[in-house]
Amino acid sequence: MSSYINTEIKPFNATAFHNGEFVPVSDEALKGKWSILFFYPADFTFVCPTELGDLADNYAEFQRMGVEIYAVSTDTHFTHKAWHDSSETIGKIQFPMIGDPTGQLTRNFDVMIEEAGLAERGTFVIDPDGKIQIVEITAGGIGRDASELLRKVKAAQYVAAHPGEVCPAKWKEGEATLAPSLDLVGKI
Repeated sequence: MSSYINTEIKPFNATAFHNGEFVPVSDEALKGKWSILFFYPADFTFVCPTELGDLADNYAEFQRMGVEIYAVSTDTHFTHKAWHDSSETIGKIQFPMIGDPTGQLTRNFDVMIEEAGLAERGTFVIDPDGKIQIVEITAGGIGRDASELLRKVKAAQYVAAHPGEVCPAKWKEGEATLAPSLDLVGKI
């Protein structure tokens, strides 16, 4: 898999279940704001609802930062609605849940498990220009952490707003950043 960092997302059209309705979502909908495409294997499974519930619990903070979350699996938008209506955890979700039954979107991001027809656990943070700034892919049995994703998005937003500065390891909002220069070489 080649690096996706700073590459523009490929065009797509899909349907999502969002706030009790089926709505169209495309690559154009992601432009102009920070977005997260959060791929997961399947509805009605085990690790997936824990991850999506964690995102739902932190959704207000993402929204305050101007970030929209899009959950994506190869299930249909109809299946997303059924899961949303039948699970207390998934019922908390207020962000769009994109159905990708053809696998177009999942393949666009190279997270399709072809032999299973399911998505890997892939997280892609996309800037307002439609360029990917963060990529994380984990094995199926390893759930992701919304608080760590929040930290990474805050760092990406900070770096985008402050050219010439970078965020060191474990950086948290309000902490010191670095301004790379010849003077810093060998001193960190």
